[in-house]
Amino acid sequence: MSLAEFETIIEVPFYDLDPMNVVWHGNYVKYTEIARCALLEKIGYSYDEMRVDGIMYPVAKMEMKFIKSAVFGQKLCVKTIVEELEPGLNIKYIIKDAGTGETLFKAKTMQICVEFSTGKSIYEAPEKLKKGLECLKNS
Repeated sequence: MSLAEFETIIEVPFYDLDPMNVVWHGNYVKYTEIARCALLEKIGYSYDEMRVDGIMYPVAKMEMKFIKSAVFGQKLCVKTIVEELEPGLNIKYIIKDAGTGETLFKAKTMQICVEFSTGKSIYEAPEKLKKGLECLKNS
């Protein structure tokens, strides 16, 4: 079940390529982070705002499936799907060619809400995050 979905377009820059002239595998993690940050900005609860509230959401687990390499100049559509908020923030990512719709990469992350000052886990999502995702889903 999806709590919210959002799409981000990324154009592959030259410096993301490896010696084989395809996107280096580690950059797909960066693309998921760009998309996650865009989602959080869209709902009005960025990492900066979390820090002000005294929390953080570090990635605790990530699963990845590489399907096909992206190349220089290719426009990618990163679909970010929030699947669960509690006890952890579970997000699924699907990276496709923005023109053809061909799937290139899939991933899932699990992030745990942590109190910044103590490092202790919090198992309930902040109200700002819940409300922001609800607004996005209903828009």
